[in-house]
Amino acid sequence: MKKKLVSVLLCVILVTSMLYGCGNKGDNAAKDGTAAGSTARTAADGSAVGTAKYPEFITVDVFDNLANYQGIMSGWYAKIVKENFNMELNIIAPNVAGGGDTLFQTRSAAGELGDLIIIGAENGRMQDVVTAGLLYDATKLFAERKNITKYQAAIDSLNKMVEGDAIYGVPSLVSEQPATNPSEGLDLTFGPYLRWDAYKSIGYPQIKTLEDLIQVFKDMQKAVPASKTGKKTYAVSLFKDWDGNMMCMAKQPTCFYGYDELGFVLAKADGSDYQSIIDQDSMYNRVLKFYFDANQAGLVDPESTTQNYDTMYTKYQDGQILYAPWPWLGQSAFNTPDNKAAGIGFMIAPIDDMKVFSYGCNPVGNKTFIAIGSKAEDPERLADFIDWLYSPEGIQMSAAQTSKSSGPKGLTWDMADGKPALTEFGWKAFFEGGNTPVPTEWGGGIWKDGVSALNYDTVLPSDINPLTNYPYNYTLWDSVLEKNKTPLDMDWQAKMGASTTLEYLQKKNQIMVAPGSSYIAPAEDSEITALRGQCKAIIIENSWKMVFAANESEFNSLQKEMQDTVKGLGYDKVLAVDMKNAKDQNTAREASAAASK
Repeated sequence: MKKKLVSVLLCVILVTSMLYGCGNKGDNAAKDGTAAGSTARTAADGSAVGTAKYPEFITVDVFDNLANYQGIMSGWYAKIVKENFNMELNIIAPNVAGGGDTLFQTRSAAGELGDLIIIGAENGRMQDVVTAGLLYDATKLFAERKNITKYQAAIDSLNKMVEGDAIYGVPSLVSEQPATNPSEGLDLTFGPYLRWDAYKSIGYPQIKTLEDLIQVFKDMQKAVPASKTGKKTYAVSLFKDWDGNMMCMAKQPTCFYGYDELGFVLAKADGSDYQSIIDQDSMYNRVLKFYFDANQAGLVDPESTTQNYDTMYTKYQDGQILYAPWPWLGQSAFNTPDNKAAGIGFMIAPIDDMKVFSYGCNPVGNKTFIAIGSKAEDPERLADFIDWLYSPEGIQMSAAQTSKSSGPKGLTWDMADGKPALTEFGWKAFFEGGNTPVPTEWGGGIWKDGVSALNYDTVLPSDINPLTNYPYNYTLWDSVLEKNKTPLDMDWQAKMGASTTLEYLQKKNQIMVAPGSSYIAPAEDSEITALRGQCKAIIIENSWKMVFAANESEFNSLQKEMQDTVKGLGYDKVLAVDMKNAKDQNTAREASAAASK
């Protein structure tokens, strides 16, 4: 969360944000020299698309809780959307506009969230937006579209959260795999990823627990004291953008031990433990102490309190940071072909006592969904667009920024000997940091700037693409797996005795899968919401202060201040709600696992 400006300035910003998304959508057609002349195309089934079916060019406002970009989308994906639907996407992103619910509440009060809406259904929000008249009743439109009806069971499960029989939204991350399967692919969502070359250079020391990483980090920092551009290296770099009920970056290492968050509760994937995050012996407090100790040792990036995710990411690209809690951070930024060929890059490290949390596949999808806004000027076209997002072509091209979906056929991949294989361009785009120039005929610019800013996975990328009989996730293709023979890969494989992260964790019995289920946290009353807002602000503020405390005495004092303050604000009332929800979630997971047998 970014620092708040004075109230008057904040009001100006909010009003500007609201008006920005509510402009005259027809104006852009006149300003866009290519809109009127967009090439008419014909779909594979012979139906018209593009200007042939949609002669009027429009701008579509997309209110997107997942987006990390705000403004008109451009590049290769935007070109495909224009060619297919003769429209452009204007992303309205709370993550960029200061975080939190302020933008949502402001636009809701104005009676229009957007033409397309991507939000979470939990805590009664889906019912709230329906009650407020912000969503379009798409029952008839969705029933007529062949791609989304394939996932009708998931659609029905989501829309049961709303009173009545209407269909308003389609859930994300739907899967046809069993609920007990890890959903992620070769790497799980979480894990301790280290600069393997630095770890190797200090002799692969044993790491028994999370705390043992401190000494390992010290030695790694000495082994690699400077980045490619000569900047001082740090083991840990943090950012505030994604803070919610707690400090987001302090939650991540709890997942190395099977925990995930639900409100103020850390719940173990197997239902064996539920913790209040503020408790003295909670995993959350353990991680805060871990970061504090790391900072005392000079291992934490001092710019952590002021930087955003993008700034932090560039540091990973430069080789300035030596540890990442996610594979899609360190590896995506730094594991380029040249670096891997030189034996340098991020790989998962072996912590003896870890049991990494894994999200199970979910046949009924995720709590985040996509819907049409009630004031959209062309609901038919938007229904077509949503249907395309759930088609094999749409899935492979529209995936979230951290997914490994294959992109457009003919650009990033093609069929070879009956199997999908990355093109030369695809190898560069996916494995060289995303800065590969895109051919003009595909939209120009560079690859990563053209990736869909929706940041929304419709179908799980590890599911099978019926057009290729291989997963949408290109890292699971034979042709890509065969390339995992660089000096970096081979050294890791020899040391760990496995070919991939997933294989290693399975052999060591170090995965804890939370079965996918239909559970979504129910609505909470206004008192709980108000108390939660007050408590989480204190928790986040003090958590950051604790990490950067001057000494252990100050760390303990800040912790007690946090505990006492939130207890006085009514924390226990909120915790009781979250505890019940966490246990209900586990019941749903157990039922889903039993149904998968």
